[in-house]
Amino acid sequence: MDLGLTDRIAVITGGSIGIGLGVARAFAREGANVLIAARDRERLDQAAAAISRDFGVEAVGHACDVATAEGCASLVAAAREVFGGADILVNNAGTGSNETILEAPDEKWQAYWDLHVMAAVRLARGFAPMMQARGGGAILNNASICATQPLWYEPIYNVTKAALVMLSKNMANEFIPLGIRVNAISPGLIRTPDWVKTATQLTGADKAEEYLQSVADEHAPIKRFGSVEELADF
Repeated sequence: MDLGLTDRIAVITGGSIGIGLGVARAFAREGANVLIAARDRERLDQAAAAISRDFGVEAVGHACDVATAEGCASLVAAAREVFGGADILVNNAGTGSNETILEAPDEKWQAYWDLHVMAAVRLARGFAPMMQARGGGAILNNASICATQPLWYEPIYNVTKAALVMLSKNMANEFIPLGIRVNAISPGLIRTPDWVKTATQLTGADKAEEYLQSVADEHAPIKRFGSVEELADF
């Protein structure tokens, strides 16, 4: 299927592993060049090299922390320097949490707010003018089913992902006159390293698979986790 993405520039945060890497590979498969961002330089370089090798596109890794203003600014600058701008931004960087409302300190709330919400705000401010100058573009924010159907053990994740959905609605209204489409997706259960980590933390490594299956049995009508590839193809 030709989605008209040949030679487009796609920027994906959290792009070295899990959903972000799957999305980056899906864009590359359609002929887009990709700039993937994450904190781990070694893993980024390996992921970018594999994308270039497998799909024959230009793939570049940029190490930064998008939970900070400085990290967001450096990613915007990298896109401008390497590719001359960007056509697509995928705000994917994020992670699950594990706490109670009564016990979680302010610092943890702020850290997740910065990662899930402020990163999207800051990157939109940086990339929207580029997209407008290139004739338009698209921003995709990876929210979560937890934005509307919260899981009991991660209230901070639930709340900040709900905020990301509302931010996306406001961005969509504000940016469409600029020729920029904004959408949020709210995936259900997708098997990622983050889910495996959460299961291991909650139950121990020997019972992680059993726990994941119990989650799928309770929350997924198909009784299994979706794959990263299934989500990326969507």
